[in-house]
Amino acid sequence: MSRSLRKGPYINVKLEKKILLMNESKKKSVVKTWARASMISPDFVGCTIAVHNGNKFIPVYITENMVGHKLGEFSPTRQFRGHAGNKKK
Repeated sequence: MSRSLRKGPYINVKLEKKILLMNESKKKSVVKTWARASMISPDFVGCTIAVHNGNKFIPVYITENMVGHKLGEFSPTRQFRGHAGNKKK
């Protein structure tokens, strides 16, 4: 279920402020965040954001195709190790 158009997209205020300051100063550094629910805006393109997956920070380079998606979609929280019955001897 998507967010209503009346409310607009959810973008973490602190994260947006950090990205805008980074864009103004022309510095490219990794920004750490726990805001997995934050939507990617066009201002984020070209930046690297380290998104927390519950265990560690996963660096995510933002491209134009990612605009409109959530940050959490690009840092998986679970690791699939295969099914139990597929052991080959």
